Amino acid sequence: MNECILGIGSNINADENIRRMLCLLAKDHWVGKHSSWLKTAPIGITDQDDFVNGAVHVKTNHGIEEFTKYLKQLEDKLGRDRTLPKFGPRTIDLDIVVWNGEIKDQDYHTRDFVKDSVDQLL
Repeated sequence: MNECILGIGSNINADENIRRMLCLLAKDHWVGKHSSWLKTAPIGITDQDDFVNGAVHVKTNHGIEEFTKYLKQLEDKLGRDRTLPKFGPRTIDLDIVVWNGEIKDQDYHTRDFVKDSVDQLL
């Protein structure tokens, strides 16, 4: 069983989309505790709603490549529009930050809200 901590972000109907994502994720994987939810100002494109960010502890039988693919499909199911700019609005954004104890996302080292959320679960 692989363990990871996912970084989560949303600024389009954030409460509803995060709740739906956690429910769908739990149908296929073990979902544990989540961090507190933080409101953060958008990065890059500032003329959009604030984001709700956090992290969740997940266990999966998938390998990292297969789980990454699964997360992209989950984002698509929740209406993520991949044609929007990189720092544009998101229904949901899911990133593997920690995989089996190893930091995989460099945002952990550069964005306090990512580090703070993940550290709550480590």
